[in-house]
Amino acid sequence: MNSGGTSNGAGSKTKRNGDGGTPTTGAISRRRLLGTAGAAGATGLVLGAAGGATGYAATQDEVPAALTSVGSTEVMFHGKHQPGITTPLQARGHLIAFDLAPGAGRKEAAALMRRWSAAAQRLMAGEPTTGGAADGTGHDTGIALDAGPSSLTVTFGFGATFFERTGLTAHRPPGLDPLPPFSADHLDVGRSNGDLWVQIGADDALVAFHALRAVQKEAGSAATVRWQMNGFNRTPGATAKPMTARNLMGQIDGTGNPKPADSDFDRRIFVADGGHAAYDWLAGGSYAVVRRIRMLLDDWEKLPVERQERVIGRRKADGAPLSGGTETTEMDLDKAGPDGKLLIPDNAHARISSPERNSGAAMLRRPFSYHDGVSSDGTPDAGLLFICWQADPLRGFVPVQRKLDRGDALSPFLRHEASGLFAVPGGAAEGEYVGQRLLES
Repeated sequence: MNSGGTSNGAGSKTKRNGDGGTPTTGAISRRRLLGTAGAAGATGLVLGAAGGATGYAATQDEVPAALTSVGSTEVMFHGKHQPGITTPLQARGHLIAFDLAPGAGRKEAAALMRRWSAAAQRLMAGEPTTGGAADGTGHDTGIALDAGPSSLTVTFGFGATFFERTGLTAHRPPGLDPLPPFSADHLDVGRSNGDLWVQIGADDALVAFHALRAVQKEAGSAATVRWQMNGFNRTPGATAKPMTARNLMGQIDGTGNPKPADSDFDRRIFVADGGHAAYDWLAGGSYAVVRRIRMLLDDWEKLPVERQERVIGRRKADGAPLSGGTETTEMDLDKAGPDGKLLIPDNAHARISSPERNSGAAMLRRPFSYHDGVSSDGTPDAGLLFICWQADPLRGFVPVQRKLDRGDALSPFLRHEASGLFAVPGGAAEGEYVGQRLLES
């Protein structure tokens, strides 16, 4: 999965609309590009290029596009869908859930969403947040003053309890019914669910943290942090060619994702218009299932590669199915080897989770890896911040997870430690804040 947009060269800024549409370009100062690229030492920076390594010294007059493309890419805040859903994977991420403060209701929630939307619009454009901060400071922290937009996205969602707190239970969609329990769950209630959920992604760590601080400051007295999780992916440009990301097990992760070019993509991922009138506010939106999945890496890494591949059902080197071909070759679930055994085992993760074995159930997986140090038992506290998007979690996530729960060969190496389900409204139109159609209904 590619990360970020492509720059149109030094002196330009790539823009994408909120639902991953066609980029447009606008002028950007050389100072911003230099800030985006970062400072280069006297010996220069070395970049990997198709024709070999190329040196670059900071004293040159022009900044190479390869240095500027990451920081100069801008994702549009306004659009049919919120950003951060179909946006290519970003290098840094923060997931944060809030609970409305005691006594806060619909009026306070509307004011909060108005503040958050205004801040997100400015931040995603690479502009400082000035004035209007709920904490009374009214100034930008300055954390990202030298950076460009860096593909920043800020995405907002509502949990089931949000509707009770705001007196909007008649507008709570059935897709927010609680997820069923799974036998592999070891959930920490304090790190699950929440009234409000914010997903922040960017291709620069300071830009992502800047947005996180702005969201926290703008919450003011209206909401308090329930939990926060921080993640990462490979940095755009770190590989010689675009490729699907790898997770902390070293496996290529996301090969079977639905693609926006698919004829049924919108139907599977986004809530359609024209449903129940009480849920019109969700048209163009989606549902996010969020799971903190710890990987038991010490146990996993003891397995020989051949055994790891049979657990997954794909080759580790290139992600190709064990039935043959390349990463994008469809799995042949019936193909057997010379010994008569299925090449992709019955309990292989890729087999059990495939749409073919789940009545076509599909979800758009858009995760971050995480590493929170070492646990008390001395093992890495690391794994996956699993985020999946679908038009209906009862037809997307739930049937697939039920099957995985019953016999996935990967399950002994995973521990599901937190879970959340959020309804994510459609994108905000010009002059509108996210969730306005719900909160002002």
